[in-house]
Amino acid sequence: MTERRMMLLGVLATLLVLLTGWLWLRPAGGDQFAECRRSTVAGGTESLGGSFTLTDENGQRVTDQQVFDRPSILYMGYTYCPDVCPLDSARNAAAVDLLEERGMSVKPVFVSVDPARDTPEQLQFFTDAIHPEMLGLTGSLEEVTAVSKAWRGYFRINDSEDKENYLVDHTTNSFLVLPGHGTVEFFTRDASPEQMADQIACFIEAAR
Repeated sequence: MTERRMMLLGVLATLLVLLTGWLWLRPAGGDQFAECRRSTVAGGTESLGGSFTLTDENGQRVTDQQVFDRPSILYMGYTYCPDVCPLDSARNAAAVDLLEERGMSVKPVFVSVDPARDTPEQLQFFTDAIHPEMLGLTGSLEEVTAVSKAWRGYFRINDSEDKENYLVDHTTNSFLVLPGHGTVEFFTRDASPEQMADQIACFIEAAR
């Protein structure tokens, strides 16, 4: 009787350990992307982003649903940027290529915060030089300001007597947007293409 009781207690103890481990590893709050997340945002990443209508590099008016028709990396900058924007955009393009090697199609998206100079033609020249899949978007100052604010971004066009050669201060985060899920993660400038590709692959697999 004592031996059977000890066996029963052993089985119950094992089940308790397994249950505790399952509860510990289970995504908090039912978040299917919990194991992929590395960043935290007040209000959650779902609070980032919003609907918009902008003009693409082909001169066509497009909505956010048309733009984010597949996993996308969203970046906001300007084509006359002397260093940061080309480097960040090239990094994002490298991550896209790494993901393509894994059989994952991801679109790099570039939204201009300098609509006065970044015409559709100028955007196309810039994006084609970075990556053939990169989509450039522009609009009125009011439209791009609304998009920037929706992703909690910031930009300021510096005052200059030279109306052709001026700098624009702006935030430099890149955002991962998934169809049906919205913005799920953001990446700082410190993230490497390999780190981005690994993390984005995690999100894409978790979304399936």
